[in-house]
Amino acid sequence: MTNVAFIGLGVMGYPMAGYLAKAGLDVRVYNRTSARAEQWVAMYKGSAHATPAEAATGADVVFACVGNDDDVRSVTLGERGAFGVMSTGTVFVDHTTASAALARELHAQAAASGFDFLDAPVSGGQAGAENGALTIMVGGDADPFARAEPFMQHYGKSVRLLGASGAGQLTKMVNQICIAGLVQGLSEGLHFAERAGLDGRAVIDVISKGAAQSWQMENRFETMLEREFEHGFAVDWMRKDLGIVIDEAKSNGASLPVTALVDQFYAEVQSMGGGRWDTSSLLARLPQGNGSKKDT
Repeated sequence: MTNVAFIGLGVMGYPMAGYLAKAGLDVRVYNRTSARAEQWVAMYKGSAHATPAEAATGADVVFACVGNDDDVRSVTLGERGAFGVMSTGTVFVDHTTASAALARELHAQAAASGFDFLDAPVSGGQAGAENGALTIMVGGDADPFARAEPFMQHYGKSVRLLGASGAGQLTKMVNQICIAGLVQGLSEGLHFAERAGLDGRAVIDVISKGAAQSWQMENRFETMLEREFEHGFAVDWMRKDLGIVIDEAKSNGASLPVTALVDQFYAEVQSMGGGRWDTSSLLARLPQGNGSKKDT
């Protein structure tokens, strides 16, 4: 299989589709803003198309990375959606972080139409997409996964089938739950260090070599100390993801008090004008200062 389509060329999809093109595949792309698709074609070759259905026509595997459940519905089941033209034996791979309920619905719809659907949300952010080092969490059936996995390996450092349809999205929810708590803890730790008059960099240099170490600590402490948040995974996106998590928890009975609290903290960051700031901007909610005596 050499013909693929990629729907959605945002900060994630653009480089992901690029890796498929650099692997020598014939990539047909669609983006809601056509100028973005034309820009991609000028950089990577391939072909730009006016609708998801047009891009998906003749493709063996169709990938999508769009915004939310409504966007996924639009590019799959909409009037000019990809599902209307997909043939027997083809695979639709959705990299969007969306609900597990939607994944199961689309899996059933695809099966009824004779093709396959995989929910395959990713972790690693824009940097992971640009470096071809994403973690890809997949839900669905084993056979279509085996057919689609070699393509995902072009931009994924870890690609794993976690279970039946919806398992990929559920695993991504676990990922976001863990990140939310970690970032809040790191923010409070740095805030405490500042208020105690400690050298934040020295503190991190020591504790990052012990049990407190995390990806967030290693990759975000410098920019957090500098109050630089114009990069990375946006607060608006995290709130969308946490909304999905909280809705799922209501249906499965999971108790997520910390996640719900951090979601509200992110709402505060949005009210500060930080909707497009990196998720590490939780620190921005906390007063800055060096030395408790000096700042009381």
